[in-house]
Amino acid sequence: MARRVNIIDLTMRDAHQCLWATRMTTAMMRDIAPVLDRSGFEALDLVGGAVFDVCVRYLREDPWERMRILSSWVKETPLIIHTRGQSLFTFEFFADDVVELAAERFAANGMRYHTPYDAINDIRNLEIPIRAAKQHGLHTIGGLVYTVSPVHTDEFYAEKAKQLIKQDVDGVYIKDPSGLLRPDRVPTLVPALKKAIGDLPLQLHSHCLSGLAPYTSLIAVDYGVDVVHTATSTLANGASHPPTELFVRNCRRRGYEVDVDLEQVEQVADKLAYLAKTENKPVGEVAEYDEFHYHHQMPGGMISNLRYQLGTLGIEDRLQEILEEAGQVRADLGYPIVVSPFAQYIITQSVLNVMGRDRGNKRYGTVPDEVRLYVQGGYGEVVGEIDPNLYDKITRGAEPIRERPGVNVPPALDRLRRTRGPFASDDDLLLAAFYADKEYTALKGEGPIRLDSPSVASSPLTTLIKELASRRSIRSFSIKAIST
Repeated sequence: MARRVNIIDLTMRDAHQCLWATRMTTAMMRDIAPVLDRSGFEALDLVGGAVFDVCVRYLREDPWERMRILSSWVKETPLIIHTRGQSLFTFEFFADDVVELAAERFAANGMRYHTPYDAINDIRNLEIPIRAAKQHGLHTIGGLVYTVSPVHTDEFYAEKAKQLIKQDVDGVYIKDPSGLLRPDRVPTLVPALKKAIGDLPLQLHSHCLSGLAPYTSLIAVDYGVDVVHTATSTLANGASHPPTELFVRNCRRRGYEVDVDLEQVEQVADKLAYLAKTENKPVGEVAEYDEFHYHHQMPGGMISNLRYQLGTLGIEDRLQEILEEAGQVRADLGYPIVVSPFAQYIITQSVLNVMGRDRGNKRYGTVPDEVRLYVQGGYGEVVGEIDPNLYDKITRGAEPIRERPGVNVPPALDRLRRTRGPFASDDDLLLAAFYADKEYTALKGEGPIRLDSPSVASSPLTTLIKELASRRSIRSFSIKAIST
């Protein structure tokens, strides 16, 4: 019998995060979510760190309400809540009581599938999130963030996988945020992980920044990966993920069984193409391979934002120099993985080093507090070696932090209830934990999520009907189908 490969769809979370700056509204999901639900995916990715944050700060949509609305539209397929472990949706660590209540509210608001990860693979930062999620019945797949460095070996990842399964996860996924996994690494990495996790399923979540992910994912299936994360073709490729339609066809041609209804997925692709056109949003394009990407390892969105910021300062021509410095900074700091928030910290330090050099200053003459805390161990284990002299210079001689970072965060919920309450619900309590009063008040003053946005059209036919219905001079009309 053909081996079965399952697919997780990323269209409503990571795909638009990569290509549309996370600006897909709930209304835009109204016509695609039920179709994706009928398509045969293992799960549908819905909410993660950037989505939660953009909902609050920019779209002014309550992310808890988005969860409830989508769980009413999606009846058959589990919806995924994707978190940064102890940091949940932000860059800071939260108290254990906040993390535990968040897991309860995920389940209460309709989430059934949880994919937590820690940005530097310190499994201690996943202990509370995993335990709390399991207590509330969430299917939990723990993530291992992939990178390329002298210390991130197959043995390193196998050991981290063993630590993960001790937390009673339901599976493990490789999270490749910068699209660094190459076909030649798969034959050693995937078997090492499969051996470490035994009968548990192994998943692959890889971005297309190097252009290799669609092919690498096929090779990964050959070597034992059970589940691959993909996106509808309109929002695939580029900084996004392998396109579902092509990946499924390629798997079937190789003899694998994939129970995804591509006719349904193609309907979603058409709807998204029309939406992209009407909303003036980009669609995915295949990225060209660039060896320099493996030096700096920065996600595509990070580079475009940096280019814009440097342009406002009149130093856009220094981009290449700063990215060169970023690769060296990463090595100096013990090879932190280039994923949020450490991508931002590495770039900030690189800019400071390059600009400081112009003024005759030595590297690391100015160090952000976040970099100092990371080097000290305040975010978790530093896996590579840091030169002792550099350590002393950055930390000012402070002692390393060796305990689980969450231990140092005092309980927060009772204090929040006293200082900012009362709250109408625990969902609001958590929003207050994540955001200052300015953002919280602005969100709560916005009212329910609008699902009748006039700018959202599901198809040309729907647009035509709405336009005709809005014109009082038209009393009746007929539609005639013509076969071609």
